Amino acid sequence: MNIRKSGLSLTTLMLLSACSVGPDFKSPTPPQADTYIASNESAPLSQRVIMGKQLETEWWTLFASAPLNDIIHQTIANNYDLAAAKATLAQAEETVRAASGELLPQATLGATAGRQKYGVALFGPSNFVIPPFSYYEVGPTISWTLDLSGSKHRALERQQALANYQAHEVNATYITLTGDAVTTTLEMAAANAEKAAVERMLTEDRKTLKLIEEGYAAGAITRPDIINAQNQLNNDQSLLPPVAQRISISRHALAIFVGKVPANWTPPNIDFNQLALPSTIPVSLPSTLIKKRPDILAAEANLHAASAAVGVATGNLYPQLTLSANMMQEALTPAGLFNTANNAWAIAAGLTAPLFNGGTLNAQKRAAEQAYQVALAQYQQTILVAFRQVADGLTALAHDDETLTIANQTLNNAQTSLDMARSRYQAGAIGLLPLQDAQRTLASAQLDVIRAQHQHYADNAHLFVALGGAAIANQPISASNSH
Repeated sequence: MNIRKSGLSLTTLMLLSACSVGPDFKSPTPPQADTYIASNESAPLSQRVIMGKQLETEWWTLFASAPLNDIIHQTIANNYDLAAAKATLAQAEETVRAASGELLPQATLGATAGRQKYGVALFGPSNFVIPPFSYYEVGPTISWTLDLSGSKHRALERQQALANYQAHEVNATYITLTGDAVTTTLEMAAANAEKAAVERMLTEDRKTLKLIEEGYAAGAITRPDIINAQNQLNNDQSLLPPVAQRISISRHALAIFVGKVPANWTPPNIDFNQLALPSTIPVSLPSTLIKKRPDILAAEANLHAASAAVGVATGNLYPQLTLSANMMQEALTPAGLFNTANNAWAIAAGLTAPLFNGGTLNAQKRAAEQAYQVALAQYQQTILVAFRQVADGLTALAHDDETLTIANQTLNNAQTSLDMARSRYQAGAIGLLPLQDAQRTLASAQLDVIRAQHQHYADNAHLFVALGGAAIANQPISASNSH
């Protein structure tokens, strides 16, 4: 009968412990939007935007460059920032398992050996004196703090949310890293193309200078013409060091991305002219982006953790009940241990409740509620920033189309002007300097086209990153897989 009553009481306590105080988390309503840019804003013309389509897993393959793919694969395999993010996630998962274990009864095995003497005051005015004696104890102790308020479950919920946050942070690191590796590779390829264009320009400058020097020797050209040609050569030579530095910076950055010392790694050669511009751009709907982009998901997980923290702070205002039991073997000699006559046991229930703490617990609850408001504002702001980045990317591609179209038109005109200048020079209608000016205009136009193409490629990469890129498959942590 007593056993039956005890079992019923224990069941009741367990049911009570399943009730959690504090708010149950619900994802807040995100900003409503059907598209990213206003109807009066320009959309890309040379590339077809497909709304509602998901981005390919390895979006960088859209540039059709095997060396670029190789760099990204090395980055994914060897980058230390990504490795640290994964290890942080593993740490968070173990923290969830540790928090899960705290919900269960805790058992320990203890053993004590000691020697003791009681003073005469123990028994009051008496001639009875207990001589010094040795004692030995060994046995298990079990304790269980029932989660009557649900604060422990809220603490576990918070750890699960933080683990989910770290899972999304791994994806965010992965997407940012691959995006940076792509844009850095594009920068290096463009800088190499600019270097080649400048070197071609210098070759023409040297040819022109030689012709002018020959003309001066023949008395057909004045000394200032030689000085002007030499100055032009010097000016064009000054373009090389900055371009070379850009190449070095890009190469050093890529070495770090792939986990190598810059002095010990050489990137594969990438021909800028062989890069392809993606013909179509898959763009997730705003409602899909909210559920896909890792920084938004991380902000939501952080908001969930803040909500659970409110429950923890609320639960601290309620009483706590701890059940404990032990079964000991007590003896005055080691040989007396494990004798049934020396069995000792104890069962206890302890209840603690906050009475006065100077307002600390209530202040902690209010602080947790304000922390939730902070996380909520951060979540909403993260969504708005994501929408803005996608909008910036789409309009950037449209403006890149315009810039590249103008640059190509300028290049064609410069080529036509140079062809005409060469014909007139060969016919003796103009001198060498007009021909030199036409060559210079063409070289400058070639550089502008390279820069416009590079910006177009880079803006494509930025848009793919803004759309959430390609994420590593990480399953959120839940109570079912945390044990």
